[in-house]
Amino acid sequence: MDLKQKFRENVKKIKAYIYVLQLAGWDSNTEAPRNSFKRRGEILNVLSKELFSLQTSPETIKAINELYSNIDEYDDLFQREIRKAKRSIDKIVNIPEKEYLEYQRLINDSQLIWEDAKHNNDFESFKKNLEIIFDYNKKFALYYAPDKNPYDTMLDDYEEGMSTKDYDIFFDALKKDLVPFVKEILSAKKEDYSKFINNKYDVKKQEEFCDYLIDVLNFDRNSGLMKKSVHPFTWNTSPEDVRFTTKYLENYVFSSIFAAIHELGHALYEQQVSTDYDNTLLNGGTSMGIHESQSRFYENTIGRSEEFWNTHFNKFKELFPEQTKDFTAKDMYKAVNQVEASLIRIEADELTYPLHIMLRYDIEKMMVNGEITVDDLPEVWNNKIEEYLGIRPSNNSEGVLQDVHWSGGMIGYFPTYALGTAYSAQIYHAMLKDLDVFKIIRENRIEDINSWLKEKLHKYGSSKTPKELLVMITKEEFNPKYYIDYLKEKYSNLYLNK
Repeated sequence: MDLKQKFRENVKKIKAYIYVLQLAGWDSNTEAPRNSFKRRGEILNVLSKELFSLQTSPETIKAINELYSNIDEYDDLFQREIRKAKRSIDKIVNIPEKEYLEYQRLINDSQLIWEDAKHNNDFESFKKNLEIIFDYNKKFALYYAPDKNPYDTMLDDYEEGMSTKDYDIFFDALKKDLVPFVKEILSAKKEDYSKFINNKYDVKKQEEFCDYLIDVLNFDRNSGLMKKSVHPFTWNTSPEDVRFTTKYLENYVFSSIFAAIHELGHALYEQQVSTDYDNTLLNGGTSMGIHESQSRFYENTIGRSEEFWNTHFNKFKELFPEQTKDFTAKDMYKAVNQVEASLIRIEADELTYPLHIMLRYDIEKMMVNGEITVDDLPEVWNNKIEEYLGIRPSNNSEGVLQDVHWSGGMIGYFPTYALGTAYSAQIYHAMLKDLDVFKIIRENRIEDINSWLKEKLHKYGSSKTPKELLVMITKEEFNPKYYIDYLKEKYSNLYLNK
C-alpha cells in the first residue's frame, strides 16, 4: 500500500470516529434526556481518546509529513488536502493527550451547565467552566504558534487567512460608515409592528410554517430533517445527511421563521457539496465565513425581501388568520424589516445585527489578550451593548449567557457572522449579473438560485480557500463596501424615503 493510499485509509477511519461523536452531539442538542449526560460523557471520552490516538499516531504524523515534503508531486486537489491535514496535525500534535481528553470532557459537561445557567439567569454557575474553556483555547493556540497572538490563531481556525488585523479593518469600516447610519434609522419615525410581532402564535402552527419553508427553499427531505433545540444549529456528515434545528417562541414568531431560513441556508450549502469529497478532507463548507454568507443570504436577502412575502404571506395568513386579519403582505415586509435596538443577537434585525457581532469580537479579543477576566464579562457586555445600541440587559440570560458558542469552545467563531454577511452582499452583487433574483423569488423558483450557488460555490466543498472562492465568484478581493451599500439602500428606502 503506497503512502497516499495509507493516508486515504487513515482519513476514512478518522471520519468514522468523528461521525459517531457528531451523532452523539446532535442527540445531545436535540432530544437526549438530562440523565444521559454522565454516561454519555464517559463513552464519548473513550471514543475521543481513540480518535486522538489515531490522529496523532506516529504513523499518521509520518505519513502527513512525508506527503507534505513531496507535495509538488501531486495534483492540486490532493495538495489542498495535504495542506489541510498538515495544518490540522500541527495544531493537535503538541497538545498533551491528558489535556485534550480533559477538554473534551469539559465541553461535554459545559453544554448542560450553560443551558441551566441561561435558564436560571445564573452566570456564577457557568463562570468557572467558561474561564477554563478560555484558558484551554489560549493554551492550545500557543502550543501551535507560540510566537503568534493566540486570538489570531483562533480566528484562523474558523476563517482561514483572517487575523485581528483583517477584522479590525473590517469592523472599523462598519463603525465608520454603518454605525452612524444605524443611529439615524433608529431615530427615524416609523410604524410600530411590535403588537403584531409579539402576539401569541401557536407553536404547532409555527412548526407547520417552518415545515412549509423546507419545501419553499427546495431542501432535500430524503437527505435531511429539522428538529427544535435551545439554540438553532446545522449538523452534517455528508450531503446525504444534513440536519438542522430551529427555536420556537410563542410570543415571537419571527424567531422560528428566520432561524429556520438561516439554518436552511447552511443546510443547503452542505447538501450541494460534491459527494466526490465524502472520504477526503475536502468535504463540507470551506469556512465559517463562507458558510455564514449562505445562511445570511437566505435569511435576509431572500427571507426578508418584499417578493418573498408577496408570495408566501397567504400561507402565513392561512395558519394565523386571527393575528393577520388586518395585515397585508406589504405590512409583513415592513414588519420583518422593523429596525429596533434589541438585546438578543439571533432575534436582531438585519441592520443592527453586525453591532452585536462587534460587541462579541471586542470582548473575545479582550479576554484572550488578558485585558479582562471572566468576572468582568457581565459588566463589560452590558456596557458595550449600551454603547452600541443604547440599551442595557436586565439580566445575564439576555446578556452574556445568551449564546451557546462559548460553552462549545467556539472562541473566534462570532466574527464570521458579520464577515459572512458582508461576503453574502458581494456574492449577491455577482449573482445579479446572471439572475433576476427577485423575479425568481416572486415566482417561487428558489431552486434556480440554489443551482447557481451550487455551480459557483457549493459544489467545491473546502477544495478552495475562502479567499479563492470569493475571487472566483466575484472577480475581486473582499470588499465590505457592497455590504454597507446594500444596507444603506434597502433601509433608506424603507425608513428615509430616499
